[in-house]
Amino acid sequence: MEKIQRLLPAPEGSFFLFGPRGTGKSTWLRQLRKGAIWVDLLDPASQRLYQARPERLRELVAGSPRARDVVIDEVQRAPALLDVVHELAESDRRLRFVLTGSSARKLRRGAWNLLAGRLVEASMHPFMAVELGAAFSLRRALEIGLVPLVRGAAEPERTLCAYASLYLREEVQAEALVRDVGAFARFLEAISFSHGSTLNLAEVARECQVGRKTVEGYLGILEDLLLAFRVPVFSKRAQRHLVAHDKFFYFDAGVYRSLRPAGPLDRPEEIEGMALEGLVAQHLRAWIAYRADGAGLYYWRTKSGAEVDFVVYGPEVFCAIEVKRAARVRGADLRALRAFREDYPEAAVALLYLGNERLSIDGIPCIPCEEFLAGLHPETMILAS
Repeated sequence: MEKIQRLLPAPEGSFFLFGPRGTGKSTWLRQLRKGAIWVDLLDPASQRLYQARPERLRELVAGSPRARDVVIDEVQRAPALLDVVHELAESDRRLRFVLTGSSARKLRRGAWNLLAGRLVEASMHPFMAVELGAAFSLRRALEIGLVPLVRGAAEPERTLCAYASLYLREEVQAEALVRDVGAFARFLEAISFSHGSTLNLAEVARECQVGRKTVEGYLGILEDLLLAFRVPVFSKRAQRHLVAHDKFFYFDAGVYRSLRPAGPLDRPEEIEGMALEGLVAQHLRAWIAYRADGAGLYYWRTKSGAEVDFVVYGPEVFCAIEVKRAARVRGADLRALRAFREDYPEAAVALLYLGNERLSIDGIPCIPCEEFLAGLHPETMILAS
């Protein structure tokens, strides 16, 4: 895996670090917490040991009295350790714990509630374009995504294809999260058609040939495993009738491409258009997470069909962004942004497209998408002039 400087700010004390598998949590922590006591629960022997005797952590810490940092990697694999961590944190305030996880499902019970009040939460996302610098390529990012595990592999395409299988085998099947793994695998493909679109669970259920309640459960598993997220409708001070359903995204454009079936009737530009929108979504989500200033990610769609792909709203930011997979901007492409600007004149607005020139049409900046992503840094504002 490439050693690239990540933009996630490191909390001073103890914290939870969440993020999908392969996003570089362990690599980042090994640079950040050198000399830490390290418990790697991805190692099957360590997992069995700490599942059987979680109190061994107490003995491990006692054996290294000078150590200040304790890292438990993939803590959800032995959730009973949370009780021991809580006890140690109470008895020795010098210790700093970092607990990583790629699933929040098993951590919601037991000592989780006690620790959640003491440990701050941070999240690791796929690479941002600005982290890669000159190595960032929009075309390549749309093909294989920006998951560090995939990008750093000798054969990225093959690793990407195996990514979903890894989750099915190591997370879903091993933890018995679903009874029918085959139905869940069909669901992963079926819901890929909803990537970047308004979520219709009844339609996904018909495609999978399972009940709607089952699909709701499957979607909950996807979100718990941090493989997907939803974007709600922006409805503050609404002046028009808006839709009520969320939009759905896989957490990485490459993972979406690997799960999205393609056949003779599928238009490549449609698939790439959804991948492009997802790539922007994951960047905006990472920008929000790394700033940790209370902003949220939304979209805006009226019942008459006017839609703005993304709205970022928070104490320090309010902007609306439309994404177009086109090398030229037409007047019709700006219609939804004009409507949004009428309702919210205080918001900054912009259109991202695949051209090479920065334009201004009717006072709306039209920015090359690659330029926008390459300049999106948590220390600067979105659409800063």
